[in-house]
Amino acid sequence: MSKIAVVRTGGKQYVVKAKDTIKAEKLNINADDQLDLEVLLTAEDDGSKLEVGQPSLAAKAKAKVLEQGRAKKIRVVHYKNKTRQHKVYGHRQPFTKLEIQSI
Repeated sequence: MSKIAVVRTGGKQYVVKAKDTIKAEKLNINADDQLDLEVLLTAEDDGSKLEVGQPSLAAKAKAKVLEQGRAKKIRVVHYKNKTRQHKVYGHRQPFTKLEIQSI
């Protein structure tokens, strides 16, 4: 059985196991650096041994930064009907790719 955890980073929560990779909101940290993530909940795969934090647990999840990048470009369109008014622009969301080392 492996352990799963709910961690919080960048204002979002992720369900992770050891050796998982996640794309989180951009963190101001260099590649190949280590960081500790706040753990909100831990449990076994089958749901046994559930520990819930109030609001977080004392345990930390160790993560390694794999890369900093930007997502694919999306097109955003603002349109007002009947006035022939529209505006189109693009956006690329920055992200940080993390590998969970241990929980």
